[in-house]
Amino acid sequence: MVTRGFFSGRRPPSDTDARIPPGQYLEQGFPVLSAGPTPRVRTEDWSFTLKHGPKPIKKWNWAEFNALPQSKMTRDIHCVTAWTKFNTPWQGVMIDDIFADAGIEPPTAYTLALSFDGYSTNVPTKDLVTGKAMVALLYEGKPITPDHGGPARLLVPHLYFWKSAKWVNGLQFTERDEPGFWELRGYHMYGDPWREQRYSSDP
Repeated sequence: MVTRGFFSGRRPPSDTDARIPPGQYLEQGFPVLSAGPTPRVRTEDWSFTLKHGPKPIKKWNWAEFNALPQSKMTRDIHCVTAWTKFNTPWQGVMIDDIFADAGIEPPTAYTLALSFDGYSTNVPTKDLVTGKAMVALLYEGKPITPDHGGPARLLVPHLYFWKSAKWVNGLQFTERDEPGFWELRGYHMYGDPWREQRYSSDP
């Protein structure tokens, strides 16, 4: 795990504790963590591909993707390294709208999120639909910086934040629940912060 520019702003317990999952603390900054070096992806080189197994369903370039319906989402986020940040404001394309533009209903119960740097993470398809997740393009009204996963990152805020893949460039439907980068290295296959599902040994 690479950590850069970490700023810890811990606060004492307060009436907001009900929003903080077990084992977490409230963070005022926005720590930067990644599995390796930060890729610098130019928007003219960016694309997003929806696939069923190895077979492409539809591919969008940056302009085409930004022409899809845009939505805003403000959510608390929870990192497996124990910080929680409240009220993070994002804007992007809901996964529902990506599927609608591709003219599909999800064909499988399992999905892999894929990234430009070779990273992947598994997310059940049901956790991406019905307004639960988006491909975020803006944070606080501005383009997402590369350190935070720009130009586009997956946002699945109800799961630990490693599931919100940085530098995302596709979603792949899979027939079974296939582990991604961190899941192959001992992290939990689902990652619910309210159940403290940090590692594979957690129930």
